[in-house]
Amino acid sequence: MGVSTSSPEKGISLVVVDVPPVNALPVSGWFALADAVRTAGRAPGTRCVVLAAEGRGFNAGVDIKELQTRGPGALVGANRGCFEAFAAVYECEVPVVAAVHGFCLGGGVGLVGNADVIVASEDAVFGLPELDRGALGAATHLARLVPQHLMRALYFTSRTVTAAELQAHGSVWRVVRREELLGAALEVAREIAAKDGELLRLAKAAINGIDPVDVRRSYRFEQGFTFEASVSGVADRVRDTFGHAREKHENEKHEKGTRKGTQA
Repeated sequence: MGVSTSSPEKGISLVVVDVPPVNALPVSGWFALADAVRTAGRAPGTRCVVLAAEGRGFNAGVDIKELQTRGPGALVGANRGCFEAFAAVYECEVPVVAAVHGFCLGGGVGLVGNADVIVASEDAVFGLPELDRGALGAATHLARLVPQHLMRALYFTSRTVTAAELQAHGSVWRVVRREELLGAALEVAREIAAKDGELLRLAKAAINGIDPVDVRRSYRFEQGFTFEASVSGVADRVRDTFGHAREKHENEKHEKGTRKGTQA
């Protein structure tokens, strides 16, 4: 469990996250992931990094329980850890292919939004439920996956989008069956790794250099509001009701349906 790195094929490094039950990473996990991606990208023989996960979903963001029990120190650590992990993917010296299955939420969007290529399974869903969890952030990365107004609608409603919908927007390269996911990710990684390694590194630096948005600065700006929400008490107020609002909504729907049935 944790973060592991292997070399399934020449020129390809596979970084896998496995933090049960839902890959919600603690502070140490984000830093471990950042180190693994940077180390893989720096290796002279690496020409492409594949980022994948084990378990029920790709990533469920930060470990909320750690934030609740450890207080401000955990928030500062999570902010820094996420910042480093997202930056490690973006600044990786070689292209990064994200292989996404199941849920890709919060910090997961930060990771894949900074990847170079996204391959997803048919069951993959992407979203930022931050407003339901007393947090903010990663709108910078969601904006790299969908058009501006859709990003805002998804952010304010905390809704998710499917892999097929993202493919329609051009941000997901391929959508495949779950059992085909790693093979599909390795397929595109293999195609990338067939290029000249030195030229690939120059190409990655050149493409990052022409990005219209500085993702590091933009995300750091968002994190300032995350911290403000925390010190003002707003984050704790929302976080303490995490899960209860949805339960209340479902109960209200059930009661409404029961009343309709009685009236009929």
